[in-house]
Amino acid sequence: MSASTHWLATAAAQAVLERCGNAFDAATAGAFVLHLVEPHLNGPGGDMTGVFATAEEPGKPVVLMGQGPAPAGATPEHYLAEGLELVPGSGALAAAVPAAVDAWLLLLRDHGTWELREVLEFAIGYARDGHPMLGRVGTTIAAVAELFQTHWPTSADLWMPGGRVPAEGELVRNPAYARTLQRLVDAGTAGPVEQAGNGTRVTRIDAARREWREGFVAKAMVESVQTPHRHSSGTDHRGVLALEDLAGFQAGYEPAATVEFRGHTIAKTGPWGQGPALLQTLAILEGFDDRYLDPSTELGAHTILEAQKLALADREGYYGDTDVPLEYLLSADYCAGRRALIGERASHDFRPGTVPGREPYVPPLRTHYTPPALAGPGAGAGAGAGGLGVGEPTVAPSGETRGDTCHIDVVDRWGNMVSATPSGGWLQSSPAILELGFCLGTRLQMTWLEPGTPSTLTPGKRPRTTLTPTLVLRDGKAVTALGSPGGDQQDQWQLPYLLRTIVGGYTPQQAVDAPTFHTTSMPGSFWPRTWEPGGAVVEDRLGEDVIAGLERRGHVVTRAGGWTLGRLSAVVRDPATGVLQAAANPRGAQGYAAGR
Repeated sequence: MSASTHWLATAAAQAVLERCGNAFDAATAGAFVLHLVEPHLNGPGGDMTGVFATAEEPGKPVVLMGQGPAPAGATPEHYLAEGLELVPGSGALAAAVPAAVDAWLLLLRDHGTWELREVLEFAIGYARDGHPMLGRVGTTIAAVAELFQTHWPTSADLWMPGGRVPAEGELVRNPAYARTLQRLVDAGTAGPVEQAGNGTRVTRIDAARREWREGFVAKAMVESVQTPHRHSSGTDHRGVLALEDLAGFQAGYEPAATVEFRGHTIAKTGPWGQGPALLQTLAILEGFDDRYLDPSTELGAHTILEAQKLALADREGYYGDTDVPLEYLLSADYCAGRRALIGERASHDFRPGTVPGREPYVPPLRTHYTPPALAGPGAGAGAGAGGLGVGEPTVAPSGETRGDTCHIDVVDRWGNMVSATPSGGWLQSSPAILELGFCLGTRLQMTWLEPGTPSTLTPGKRPRTTLTPTLVLRDGKAVTALGSPGGDQQDQWQLPYLLRTIVGGYTPQQAVDAPTFHTTSMPGSFWPRTWEPGGAVVEDRLGEDVIAGLERRGHVVTRAGGWTLGRLSAVVRDPATGVLQAAANPRGAQGYAAGR
């Protein structure tokens, strides 16, 4: 079974499975297709995280770590000297070391079975011969067209051929990216055996990884950031990415963070990502009766929103690529204390918990923010980039983006299972690198320039990513892989799925289809890091009575329409019978699930 946020990625992954490839071959093939067909949601210059289990060790969830760190030159002092108060939301100063490609190649090398050439033939074909333009890709390009034409001419050349935005359904090509992928394949079959690896599949893939980190790709990326260009701050800057940063990084594997909930083990990344916030939320909810856990009722929606606020406050207060007291944050006693804070009324306060010997970081609690360079005469605190809308990913004319991500899940006939969330390197992130066919990402915007925070911008440290795929285990075996795009909302949209399937008895597709909601009552991970105290965004299908009840309880409700929130996909395997299931999101008529 394969499920993803785009039908062509699902089709590519399923084609690999039909030809006896395993789940890791299939997921990698689908991921490189996602770079092409959802370029406004992810790209090769971005990042990814995954969580998987193998058929040989079905009870051991492993995190695939594809989040690059801050470059050596990315110091708070440098950014402050550039006149910045926040890491920008677009432009090369926001770029972490690109890690997605290396992570996928690592997974393919160690757990796949196919040659790199076979895996990449799908993406190379779509890049060379074309694929239909998504309407949302065109909408994104149109939103930043003036930025491209005025400040980022390479992006205009790549994404606006002939000076226009391609129409929905128009066949679009990226021959530069096709050449980039082909050169990675060729790196494994040219030159001395000891360098290029003619002899084995593993060394051929490693040769491609070296070419990415040290060869023509690395050199082009570093050269591209030398030209000053416009950032979301409204000012022009060079990037700081260097060859040493790229050569010094490799993707890797890590143990998953886990929590037990109603007889299931939920596996996530460590607290360098936001994944453990879902674990904390579940640990808080574990102490409630089932009637409090129904997302379709007023009581359930209220309880879930309040638990999420508490977990997300701890995310801000403690999470980062540092020493995080996660064991304490997930402990029964701590979560019982957090549970006791949930009352009948919606909280409008920022309430991180207290950990012995620790002081939680309290970030600037701004409802609006205007960069100094854009604050003209008369611009007050209410001006600027305070809100970008709800639901589907949103893009400002400056390239500022919230919630843009994609997702893929695969399970094969043997029981290998993988959930992965690629993101970053969006076409609107920074100027396109024409010879490569993509641009750099903006993940460093999730760090602070203030000293002493758990996620202060620090060379060599990973930004606290929002990418948060999920693996569910039961009786010591992986049974579900799921995830969703959505930035800060990713885990918030996955939580109702888990509650509905584990507690409510929903089928996977019923859980994906059901109306959902999320809180905005926490500082956002994306520039400009604002929040909405008491904010709750809901799909109208939640029902008038439920929505009115939430408002009576004090939630500041924003209605997002009927089918707007969440873009989940999932694959499921019953270890007892071997029966497989898959589900994909109907919102936007873009996600797809397939299998046999």
